[in-house]
Amino acid sequence: MQLDIPAGDFDGYIFDLDGTLIDTMPLHFIAWSEAMKRAGLPVPLSEDLFYSLGGVPTRRVAEIFGEHYKMKVDADAVSHVKEALYLERIAQVERIEAVVAFARKVAKTRPVAIATGGQPEIAIPAIRAAGLEDIFKVVITPDDVAPGRGKPEPDMFVLAAQRIGVDPKKCLAFEDAEPGIKAALAAGMKVVRVASRK
Repeated sequence: MQLDIPAGDFDGYIFDLDGTLIDTMPLHFIAWSEAMKRAGLPVPLSEDLFYSLGGVPTRRVAEIFGEHYKMKVDADAVSHVKEALYLERIAQVERIEAVVAFARKVAKTRPVAIATGGQPEIAIPAIRAAGLEDIFKVVITPDDVAPGRGKPEPDMFVLAAQRIGVDPKKCLAFEDAEPGIKAALAAGMKVVRVASRK
């Protein structure tokens, strides 16, 4: 994978997690498919719809699936089932080596952070499973911002920049999905798009 790094000097680097640092999106899709099937979805879950929601907080994804398929879903219950199914597969997680190698290199001289749409009880085990906890001391999740202010709102990226002590406009963000790209751009950051779908 070739990363298209924009010219210029950046004071900090902020990375999305799923689909950017680690190739978890296929595992998330399997877990969502099973969780929605258990919730009564009579057709296969759309992979395109799933990938279009990369970075969106889990509970909101459940609501969007319910709206899309015109189903009455208990978003909290479906999210809980989905996360449990995902955690069962967490050992299978693989790193996206080009992005991880870049993160390791820049972390030697600049502060880095993760801004993820995943809840902490899901994101932290994934970071550990991928062996990334030594690089990333700052991890921002939807729990760190006001309800409804996750991606595509800029709040998570702005907070990540604050936590590493860098002006958001001096940060470079790495993202694989539109909601996260919109969030980083809205925060004033330049963005490297990571191709997460094989």
